[in-house]
Amino acid sequence: MVRHRSVADGGMNSGLIALLTLLTALTACEASAQAARDYISIVGSSTVYPFSTVVAERFGRNTTFRTPTVESTGTGGGFKLFCGGIGVAHPDITNASRRIKQSEVDDCAANGVREIVEVQIGYDGIVLANSRAAAHVSLSLEQVFLALAKNVPDPADPARLVPNPYGRWSEIEQGLPDSVIEVLGPPPTSGTRDAFLELAMQVGCASFPVIAALGADAMTAACHTIREDGKYIDAGENDNLIVQKLEANPAALGIFGYSFLDQNSDKVQAVHINGVEPTFDNISEGSYAISRPLYFYVKAAHASMIPGIREFLAEFTNESAWGDYGYLTDRGLIPLDADDRRAVAAAARSLSPLHLPD
Repeated sequence: MVRHRSVADGGMNSGLIALLTLLTALTACEASAQAARDYISIVGSSTVYPFSTVVAERFGRNTTFRTPTVESTGTGGGFKLFCGGIGVAHPDITNASRRIKQSEVDDCAANGVREIVEVQIGYDGIVLANSRAAAHVSLSLEQVFLALAKNVPDPADPARLVPNPYGRWSEIEQGLPDSVIEVLGPPPTSGTRDAFLELAMQVGCASFPVIAALGADAMTAACHTIREDGKYIDAGENDNLIVQKLEANPAALGIFGYSFLDQNSDKVQAVHINGVEPTFDNISEGSYAISRPLYFYVKAAHASMIPGIREFLAEFTNESAWGDYGYLTDRGLIPLDADDRRAVAAAARSLSPLHLPD
């Protein structure tokens, strides 16, 4: 039996063809727009974000290249995006408030991102701070650990670990504020969180014999696991939100980078750690306990694909930007020493690939 095509059939086919044609055209336009991307795409650390943003703005203003886009995704989120692949659909640079992990290098390589350029831009301190309307606080790293860890030595029997019983600072030690423990800090995807766990929590917990006697994995778990009973509050990647909450609640403490403290010194004040104030000089000379290096990472393959990458690297590693008296130090960046700056700048400008130590 021969089926005769109706007028309705013809209209439907014509409509389908028209729709497919439109979708094809839109896809082609999107592909063309991506292929023609003429600006640098930067993601990553909220701590490095303000430094990267000011360099990007000056770069766009003082050169013929477009101003790079800079997104604050957190260090972990930035590496995930950066390692997604090669091509204009993926970021060119990711900022990081810790060094890239071998697992992240492996993830990059699995997606074709094999030549990664590491640029250490300077140093930063991780600070605890409270509102200027509150009394000044001084803490040891042991007290920080006891306030924030999920499991701590039993106050009645220090030879065993128990779920954290401390609800107020004064319960940890007489002389500390008689206020409820409330600390606003970064999320698990943040490099600031990673560095805080390693530099503050792990050092603070190592002095307790019951924890020091554990095996390496168990000790790391005990030191790095934050309590989940509401005393530590995940404040996301928005440090401005932490400052707002500290102003609203003078009893609370917040955790963020020194540069953000420096920019908001009219609103918040630093907690002294082990008796040392987080100042520019104390961080640069290493006497402040919770300090860490800052980085960004570049895809060497994109230097020939995206206009301006080499020039952006030259701007960021110029003495006028990251030097002892550069405009980034005015924003709170603690600079590398002169010899290290020269070595890092040379490696960045030659796109020397990263080699992690064994």
